Amino acid sequence: MSADLVTHISRRRFLRAAGGLAAAAVVGLPRRGVAAPVANIIETKVISQQPQFYHGWPTVARRRNGELWVTWSGGREAHVCPFGQVCSMTSKDDGATWSRARVLYDGAIDDRDSGVIETAKGALLVTTFSSLAYEDILTKAEKSGKWPAEKIALWKATRDFMTPAQRKAALGEWLLRSADGGITWSAPIATIANSPHGPIQLGDGRLLYAGKQLWTGDRRIGVAESKDDGLTWRWLADIPTRDGDEVPKGYHELHAVETAEGAIIAQIRNHNKANAGETLQTESRDGGKTWSMPHPIGVWGLPSHLLRLRDGRLLMTYGHRRAPFGNQARLSTDGGKTWGEAMIISGDGIGGDLGYPSTVEFADGSLLTVWYESMREPKLAVLRQARWRLSC
Repeated sequence: MSADLVTHISRRRFLRAAGGLAAAAVVGLPRRGVAAPVANIIETKVISQQPQFYHGWPTVARRRNGELWVTWSGGREAHVCPFGQVCSMTSKDDGATWSRARVLYDGAIDDRDSGVIETAKGALLVTTFSSLAYEDILTKAEKSGKWPAEKIALWKATRDFMTPAQRKAALGEWLLRSADGGITWSAPIATIANSPHGPIQLGDGRLLYAGKQLWTGDRRIGVAESKDDGLTWRWLADIPTRDGDEVPKGYHELHAVETAEGAIIAQIRNHNKANAGETLQTESRDGGKTWSMPHPIGVWGLPSHLLRLRDGRLLMTYGHRRAPFGNQARLSTDGGKTWGEAMIISGDGIGGDLGYPSTVEFADGSLLTVWYESMREPKLAVLRQARWRLSC
């Protein structure tokens, strides 16, 4: 079976590929006489077109006119390097074909992760954050002498374009805004918080950004809001911390969704000792002003993307960095109070350098999920997508 094209996978073939008992648990065997939902995969394929680059941490969005946008951190040499750019592609045929890659932003230091949404007023918002994580890697490489001289020189030239003080000042959480359908873009706008898939729009018109303050001393998590379509942002509320947990190294990469009833659900990538590697969840019932204590929901995997389907159900998609390596999804039929059995979107990964899936729904009810993944060929990480349907 090709790693890049999976069409009409039979249950028997899938169980062989993913491992009998593990796959049986995730594809949705009947529980208490009720059949669990299943992800029926129509097609899986690589959509990136630049095998010379490492592609990381994408988000896909569907505009009201039907056009798809996917943004990611491109131009990269590796998972951590100084060369990251904010890149995009578009599709006018529901992901059958994609435009060439376009660089939307290339700061002087590493630009990582990218979210994208279209607001109710028609603006496109693309998020990213900047990082200096590559500096420690370069320092170690210089001391070890194991890197080729040309690579050391290129990394140093990129680092030393600015002074250490200038590089530190360039750190931030940013948003690019386009009011003309992506033709032109604003200068970076500070968003206070960051998360891989960016902000959401609430029913009252506000933009809400559940995320983390990356470069402050306490590195708190919470929500920022914008009441002017993304032009300015203010901190709205902290999300509390469980007893025994800590935020700086423990809570990461949030995403939120508004339920049909008006509650807001936010999920958190958790690396604290309690429920390590699981997704935690918190809820707000007052528009994001206060939040419940984060709690586990029985999902191993991270980080998640949340989508409210047209029928009101909630869909979470998330990376699964142990066998079967890939991406999974779960449904909630009760506004996020409980989540169903795991469904496999992809399970043929070669390791844990993958994930960050996000999903859009088409008019016919089918779904499109996009993620990044390191492959055997090409050697660098690519962008992959799966077109699929829910069985129920």
